[in-house]
Formats: sequence, C-alpha cells, structure tokens
Amino acid sequence: MLTVDFGRLPVGPGDRVLDLGCGGGRHAFEVLRRGAHVVAFDQDAAELDNVATMFKAMDQAGEVPPGTGGDTVVGDALDMPFDDGTFDYVIAAEVLEHIPDDMAAMREIVRVLKPGGRVAVTVPSFLPERICWALDEDYHTAPGGHVRIYTLAELQAKLKSAGLEVGGHHHAHGLHAPYWWIKCAVGVNNDDHPLAKAYHELLVWDIMKRPPLTRLAEAVLNPVIGKSVVVYARKPA
Repeated sequence: MLTVDFGRLPVGPGDRVLDLGCGGGRHAFEVLRRGAHVVAFDQDAAELDNVATMFKAMDQAGEVPPGTGGDTVVGDALDMPFDDGTFDYVIAAEVLEHIPDDMAAMREIVRVLKPGGRVAVTVPSFLPERICWALDEDYHTAPGGHVRIYTLAELQAKLKSAGLEVGGHHHAHGLHAPYWWIKCAVGVNNDDHPLAKAYHELLVWDIMKRPPLTRLAEAVLNPVIGKSVVVYARKPA
C-alpha cells in the first residue's frame, strides 16, 4: 500500500533514494522495482532485518533491475550518517509526526538532498488524526507515538522554512480513516474486536483486489477524510 504517488515523484534508473523512517519498507520496495538505488533508513534494527530479507527475495525473484540494489542503515533522523547532497530523492512517509524536533529532521533532509533533489513528505491528515486523538488517549501517548497533529499549512510552512520549494500535495487512504476511528473507539490495542477485525479484512481485500468500486470510493473520500496528506517539495538548485 503506497502513500507516495510515484507519478509525482519520478524515481528511475540511476537515482539514489533515501527512504527515511522506512518501517516495513513498502516505499523502498517500489523504488527498487523502478531501478533506483534505495537506502532504507530507520531506528528499528529488527524492522530493517526484515527489509533486507525482502530485498534479497526480490533480487532472487528477478524483480530488481540489473545494476541497482538496496541497502539498510540504522540511525537517527536528526543525525544521518550521509554526506551532504547524497540523494536525488528523499521519502519521509509517516515519520515527522513521531519526532519532537521535526524542524531538525527537515533540515537533515535538505542537507542530504542534492541541489535540485526532490522530497515527498507524508503525515497524518489533520481531521482524521484529531478524531483519533479525541477518541483514545493511548493512540498518541504510547512510547514512540505521535507527538503532534499537522495542518497542511503548518507542514508546508515548516518545509519552506527548512529551505525547500514546496510544490503540490494530495490526500491518500480515505478508506483507512474509519478503520482507525473504530480502533480508537474500541481501544487502539483491541485488535480482536469484531468490528475492527471485520473492517481490517475489508481493507486487506481491497489492497489485494483493488476493485473499481472501492477505488472510486477512495478517490471521493481522499480529499475529505484521507488518512494521510502528501506534500512534494524540491531543494533549490
């Protein structure tokens, strides 16, 4: 399930891409399939072990174009072990809302981008996130949880302040917001609740089958209750 629109972030062969806070690696895998070299970067070493295993499996399955590859690096978003201007693209998907000093992380993103390089930043959208916070305190007070709710204007202003030229944006995952509202209403850690389980099964079915009806529904819902907002920006040349 991708949040970034690669039509707006035209990653391709020969590019070097940083997937910052890569988590399970969903965007890193897509970057690799597109022929770019990707560095999957995260604080969670165990998660990165799984990503590295998937990189190898993709290579063995012939999904990795010749001449490219993927690396995993454990580290801190506030002090990344990369030289200035290392990457053509940076993806920061659902990570900045976890970092208390988000401006420092944005400055690090700008530092490691090449002049003219592009970034896609995704964070939870204001309205769906605000409802989750109101329904269940555990949703945002757990260790490593969300520390802020961004408005689109705030995120864009902070990216500009860090030195980026902000471009377009869009919302994503409109069908996922109700799932998280249900989770928060019944207890965010209560995965066995029948309603939460049923909606989760619906989402898995939708991801696997992608039927036209739910694609249309999500396109209609995204601008209103899309769970994530994605902002695209560029480092001045």
